[in-house]
Amino acid sequence: QVQLVESGGGLLQAGGPLRLSCAAPGLTFINYAMAWFRQALGQEREFVASITRSGGSKFYLDSVKGRFTIPRDNAKNTLYQQMTSLKPEDTAVYYCAARLGLTQTTTQYDYWGQGTQVTVSS
Repeated sequence: QVQLVESGGGLLQAGGPLRLSCAAPGLTFINYAMAWFRQALGQEREFVASITRSGGSKFYLDSVKGRFTIPRDNAKNTLYQQMTSLKPEDTAVYYCAARLGLTQTTTQYDYWGQGTQVTVSS
């Protein structure tokens, strides 16, 4: 059974860094494009970042470019999101997602994690 398990969320002050992890046991990780989405209270889920299967290409929401990165470790079946210079508007539940084949910026992904809360105070 495929599971995506996020960790690393928390409460922090604006300007700080945070690293999210997404473990994917049971997934043939190398076959999947991976992504991070987020959903703020009362808002729709939005694309944040994605990475191709090999890690050769990465895509970002404009508002996080230069602040977030999305590395993956295919040997560990793990996706990360390194976030810096966090802002209150980054507050949301962050979800990782896996898609067989190519990346998408829509929510058309095959597997989703349960989400991890990130709260940034001003």
